[in-house]
Amino acid sequence: MANEFARRLRKGMTDAERFVWARIRHRQILGLKFRRQDPVGPYIADFVCHEIKLVLELDGGQHANQIEADAARTRWFEAEGYRVVRFWNNEIFEDWDAVAQRLCESLSPDWSSPSPVEDRTRESQPDIGSP
Repeated sequence: MANEFARRLRKGMTDAERFVWARIRHRQILGLKFRRQDPVGPYIADFVCHEIKLVLELDGGQHANQIEADAARTRWFEAEGYRVVRFWNNEIFEDWDAVAQRLCESLSPDWSSPSPVEDRTRESQPDIGSP
């Protein structure tokens, strides 16, 4: 069931997901293999690298209204040993180089992810109506 839903999500990726996928697939980021829309426990991660247990989540405007659900999701991933890195869709399009740099920095053992609540209050937060 989760695999069928993940397959539908892969077929219906957002513009931001397609943009990122084109830049991380085929081991383009530090030689790491990412999977897209991949079931991990009860969730489907936007992108995941199982080798290093990293989840990459892209958040559109709807995520501004689901902070608690995203925080619970992040806590679950972290309890399973995954690091979670989140980016707003607008960040992806406005400055991919900075996003890629932050993604690479997140691979450092001493890096700590900002909490989803703190992350939501960054100045780059889009208007709720933004894709």
